Amino acid sequence: MAKKTGTVKKKVVKVGALGNVYVHSTFNNVIITITNEVGDVISWSSAGKMGFRGSKKNTPYAAQTASADCAKVAYDMGLRKVKVYVKGPGAGRESAVRTIHGAGIEVMEIIDVTPLPHNGCRAPNRRRV
Repeated sequence: MAKKTGTVKKKVVKVGALGNVYVHSTFNNVIITITNEVGDVISWSSAGKMGFRGSKKNTPYAAQTASADCAKVAYDMGLRKVKVYVKGPGAGRESAVRTIHGAGIEVMEIIDVTPLPHNGCRAPNRRRV
């Protein structure tokens, strides 16, 4: 069998102008996922993917770097307007949204989808000594 010579060019896929951004911000990491209207992932990034390790992953700067990387790919594919869904208590929530807006993608609305317990688990018994 003959080997293929030459480079394989990555296919550039055009997406619609509307999409969703999911910012999942925990105490340990920040994960940003950009999808189209249907829910197919266009691009994603995280603080760990950007090379941050340990406690540096949960900084606003790490979230800013990750969202800038993610937004650039989506903008090049044709995404222009997004709804942002923010989840979790981490430090990089606000800076991630600001960076996406700064990359030229218009943020139409920001929705907080952090899960909140209605009553929660049963409290532990009082300690008897």
